[in-house]
This record gives sequence, structure tokens and C-alpha cells, in this order.
Amino acid sequence: QLQLVESGGGLVQPGGSLRLSCAASGFNLDYYAIGWFRQAPGKEREGVSCITSSGGSTNYADSVKGRFTISRDNAKNTVYLQMNSLKPEDTAIYYCAADRLVCGPPEYDYDYWGQGTQVTVSS
Repeated sequence: QLQLVESGGGLVQPGGSLRLSCAASGFNLDYYAIGWFRQAPGKEREGVSCITSSGGSTNYADSVKGRFTISRDNAKNTVYLQMNSLKPEDTAIYYCAADRLVCGPPEYDYDYWGQGTQVTVSS
């Protein structure tokens, strides 16, 4: 079965850190750009970060620049999102998505989407 599986979410205090993982099952992530997105209750899904298939290019939403880092380990068929200095406004369900061509916006027709992992930042 071809799928993406996110993990690493949880409850963390403001200022804390989490590392999210996006693992591929049934296909090789080497050839895919991977995007991280998030959706908070009552809000639209927004782009957080994306990394190209080579890992040579990354981008970040302004709201997370300097705090989040995206990386990939093709040997482990996994992409990571390291989240530091977390804020309550980072609370959301985080999704990863894979596409053979580009890092696209949330409404882009990605080839695969994960089921999401909940991140809650609260004291």
C-alpha cells in the first residue's frame, strides 16, 4: 500500500520542541518533493515548509522561519520537520504531502497525503 505516515506529534509547552517524521511506505521518497502543511480548528490548511527531491532547496512560511527546519534522510525514506521555540499558535494537525514535480501550495494536487499528526502547544 502506497502511503505517507506522519508521527512525532504531541503536547508540548510553549518554547518546547518536537520533531515530526513523514515516512513513506510502498514507494521511494527520493524522487519526491515533500511539503509540510498544518490546519488549525476553524482555519484553512496552510503551507509550513517544503523540500525538493534533492534536498537542495527548502522554503518556509514566514511564521516559522528561524524556528522550524525541514530535512530528509533518503536512506530512511523519511522527511523530518524539527520544530523549536513552539508557540500556542503552532497548534494544529500537521500533514505531509509528496509530489514528483514541485513544492506546491496547500490546494495543489499532491500525489500523496498523510493522515496527519496533532501538535498541541499549551502550558
